[in-house]
Amino acid sequence: MSTPESHPVRAEAVVDLAAIRHNVSTLRARAGGAQLMTVVKADGYGHGMVPVARAAREAGADWIGAAVLEEALGLRAAGDTGPIFCWLTTPGEPLADAVEAGIDLSASAPWEIDELAAAGQDRPARVHLKIDTGMSRGGAVPEEWPALIRAAVRAQAAGRIEIKGIWSHLASSDEPKSPVNETQLATFTEAIEVAESFGIEAEFKHLANSGATLALPETHFNLVRPGVATYGLSPFGHALPSAELGLIPAMTLKARLAMVKRVPAGAGVSYGLTWTAPRPSTLGLIPLGYGDGLPRHASNGGPVQAGGRRRTIVGRICMDQSVLNLEDDEAAAGDEVVLFGPGTAGEPTADDWAEVAGTINYEIVTRLGARIPRRYVDSSQTASVER
Repeated sequence: MSTPESHPVRAEAVVDLAAIRHNVSTLRARAGGAQLMTVVKADGYGHGMVPVARAAREAGADWIGAAVLEEALGLRAAGDTGPIFCWLTTPGEPLADAVEAGIDLSASAPWEIDELAAAGQDRPARVHLKIDTGMSRGGAVPEEWPALIRAAVRAQAAGRIEIKGIWSHLASSDEPKSPVNETQLATFTEAIEVAESFGIEAEFKHLANSGATLALPETHFNLVRPGVATYGLSPFGHALPSAELGLIPAMTLKARLAMVKRVPAGAGVSYGLTWTAPRPSTLGLIPLGYGDGLPRHASNGGPVQAGGRRRTIVGRICMDQSVLNLEDDEAAAGDEVVLFGPGTAGEPTADDWAEVAGTINYEIVTRLGARIPRRYVDSSQTASVER
């Protein structure tokens, strides 16, 4: 049977599970007395949902958060028996499967209460009521909050649901000084008071995401839900880097050059010939493109470490390939290049790519596609596995 050692891979994303555990431990400490929910939606922000969830549990995560039902049910199928919260459903989805699996679910409108009540056949659905505190995404707006509460109280009285939590989401926690945070916190507190006036004593109250967990302790209540910080990425980007927060980026994206060639001055590169060699230059072909998740907006600027030096992608990023300007450096096909990593060895970071592409570090790691194998290492044990 072939192994990665006997057949080097074209590219890989190496995920350090020790870094995940470190970050979860760091976030637990920052959460004070609140419980911690590790969010693993979108395949663990591209890192791998199940391996991340297992590492998070090992580090003491009380909850695992999943956006959609297939993620939550996938965690149960993989053997996770702890508390799981899932918050994004649409009418007619198989809620009964989630209720039977003991997954906590969200409701933002009376019709969702009706579906959850109908889904609980042998056990009541565990429900967290969501209030829209100003993000205008999910959740009941304050004017409709009492109607949601009344529907939930009726269903609970009938034994069809258990009201376990009240929650919301912050829009601007990546800007801790934004007055929006204070306004949302006030709206959330008022929503809790309204619920209590109907006799609801929710066990869990949760509002804080990564930014709020790290910078807004007044939003912690008794449960926090960090996502991107779990993976060692700062929700504040370059304004407050990961290292200053005590976080370690867990993913390193590597590739092996598919070709190296010398081109004359004036040679155009890639579609549209948007870059022209100003002098004779050595170019390296990286076998990764936007089909693998590299942002096309990083054309003519994506940073790469090659031969221990920072280099730049030139020309447009293609579906499967990108071109690296090596200038006059010696290089050969098969040489390893690093597109991003923790930055501790001088390599670019996900933040560097986000800055070039005009996006956020969340997107850089999450968008990496299935053609890139994930290899899991444990820097505390130097073991590795592939997926």
